Amino acid sequence: MNHSLKPWNTFGIQQNANQIVRADSAQQLLDAWQSAAEKDEPVLILGEGSNVLFLDDFAGTVIVNRIMGIAVEERADSWHLHVGAGENWHRLVQFTLEKGMPGLENLALIPGCAGSSPIQNIGAYGIELKHVCEYVDCIELATGSAQRLTAEQCRFGYRDSIFKHEYQDRYVIVAVGLRLAKQWNPVLTYGDLARLDPATVTPSEVFDSVCHMRMTKLPDPKVNGNAGSFFKNPVISGEDAKAFLAGWPSAPHYPQADGSVKLAAGWLIDRCDLKGTAVGGAAVHRQQALVLINQHDATSQDVVQLAHYVRQRVGEKFNVWLEPEVRFIGCKGEVNAVETIT
Repeated sequence: MNHSLKPWNTFGIQQNANQIVRADSAQQLLDAWQSAAEKDEPVLILGEGSNVLFLDDFAGTVIVNRIMGIAVEERADSWHLHVGAGENWHRLVQFTLEKGMPGLENLALIPGCAGSSPIQNIGAYGIELKHVCEYVDCIELATGSAQRLTAEQCRFGYRDSIFKHEYQDRYVIVAVGLRLAKQWNPVLTYGDLARLDPATVTPSEVFDSVCHMRMTKLPDPKVNGNAGSFFKNPVISGEDAKAFLAGWPSAPHYPQADGSVKLAAGWLIDRCDLKGTAVGGAAVHRQQALVLINQHDATSQDVVQLAHYVRQRVGEKFNVWLEPEVRFIGCKGEVNAVETIT
């Protein structure tokens, strides 16, 4: 158990694994998984470790998915991309813009790999992966049989998908299919994007604006380890939202199609004056309250205790209970993050 996981998680938390294997092909990945399964060892498949918190040493094999490649097919009204799961997401966004294929610019600078994007149904500034996803290719680990799920079959929800439920431990994502429409419609509903003129704005201006917002608000994981947004933006019922907004009329809120209302977790944390709050080596980021950082050799326990404190303070003040967006990994695999911080 002497293989350090510190380089493999953007939080920079020191834990170890029995073995770490880099897989450059689906076959290598399957071989590594099946070899661990034969020994009855736990297995964890990682992209760039940008959305995980290791709670303990991992008592098994960590497989780093580095299946690469981007293929583009052009049709009359759209471009269709087939992207290897190991491709860096932000570099993919840059690649599409350089090739004159807009549509991903709102998702610039989201950390992680393309293969992780469907698991969370990543989203930012009004766009989610489900808006551009055509299919997800995965492999059943026990049998090696390949399967292509349509976007509908992926059951995308807010930071949710089938890959967090019945497909979680049985399948691995090897590629993602994206459809980018040639008829480009800028999405300018959030933050600084609202200042841009929809009649004249270009995809690269949207990209630059998104990058600027993320770089000024979010800490660089190379300086202060973090996993981006630590908590999900809570979604509450329309009835609860009425009561909430009666007390906090200026709170940012986003009505959803089903009548529920999404609130801004960062705003809730900020209103509890928690920026800069530290537990051990972990702290709430001073510029963006939604991000918990590894300020100084934080342990996973520091992060868990800080997350618990933030959740309690917000819950007591607003009666809204935050849930982590980050995946919590125990010694044998993923554990329930809400239970861990309650």
